[in-house]
Amino acid sequence: MQIELSKRQEKILEIVKAGGPITGEQIAEKLQLTRATLRPDLAILTMAGLLDARPRVGYFYSGKTANQLLGEHIRNLFVKDYKSRPIIVKENSSVYDAICTLFLEDVGSLFVTKESSQLLGVVSRKDLLQVSMGNNDLSAMPVGVMMTRMPNIITVKEEDTLYYAASQMMRHQVDSLPVIRPAQDGEIDVEIVGRISKTTIVKAFVEIGQP
Repeated sequence: MQIELSKRQEKILEIVKAGGPITGEQIAEKLQLTRATLRPDLAILTMAGLLDARPRVGYFYSGKTANQLLGEHIRNLFVKDYKSRPIIVKENSSVYDAICTLFLEDVGSLFVTKESSQLLGVVSRKDLLQVSMGNNDLSAMPVGVMMTRMPNIITVKEEDTLYYAASQMMRHQVDSLPVIRPAQDGEIDVEIVGRISKTTIVKAFVEIGQP
């Protein structure tokens, strides 16, 4: 959501700040333009949230800056709309297979599940690198023995905001988060239904910035 105002729209804002509430006709008179000419500009400023309008009262300045409006927009982006497919391995998969999956999928971490979609843990690129530097038989070692286990994993839900997910990644210094929801199967608590990564956040902000 990029707010770039024209010179005329900036002038309209100045007039409303100084004399609001003010009618469209009064604004047009000050600019020596017709009300019809100003209608698109007033509509844009109102839809952007920079101006408010009330019947029989006129336009008045909302008091919000472009940055405040952008912040509000960011806080209305939800994980459910941006989550991607989670890259998972089963708990009995070998560390060797996990390393292959990590590089084939080009991700920074893998989520470990049971045969169901129950989330059990997570392994990072760093975890796999550390274990591969020892004298371990990577083909025989199950990934479950070296993963970070639930409940020691930072997660997000589909109804959380993208802003919240980004703040969690920054606070806990992780590259991605599993998206979870209550499981349909009564025998397990939660299942993994998606993934939010730093790349996801960057893509969302790029979309916001497009004209």
